Amino acid sequence: MENSIRATRADDGSVTVTVLGEVDFANSGTVALGIHDAITDWSPAAVRVDLRDATFIDSTGLGALIEGYRTAEAKGVTFEVVNPSDTFRRVLSVTGLADLFGLIHDDRDEEPSRASGV
Repeated sequence: MENSIRATRADDGSVTVTVLGEVDFANSGTVALGIHDAITDWSPAAVRVDLRDATFIDSTGLGALIEGYRTAEAKGVTFEVVNPSDTFRRVLSVTGLADLFGLIHDDRDEEPSRASGV
């Protein structure tokens, strides 16, 4: 099975955790742990969870994002979700997670938009 995430550090010290493929019961723990490890190993000022390559996220996948958010919050790290598909954006908005996570945007946009205003 392919790794569900890829973490990279930018020159500015921020970290991007890219979620790949499906995130469900089988691998949500791997995703949560990957976000946690990226934060604790690299101590970035900001972590971005990139959903561009995510094809499916169930409730356990949403739980993995919440765990990542909690780790970031506990360490004083800014947590952002970027590049959600329209479907993921709606799910995050309906569940209230868009408000919890703050800015959710497409990193190709010049100006991020509040997910709650979408």
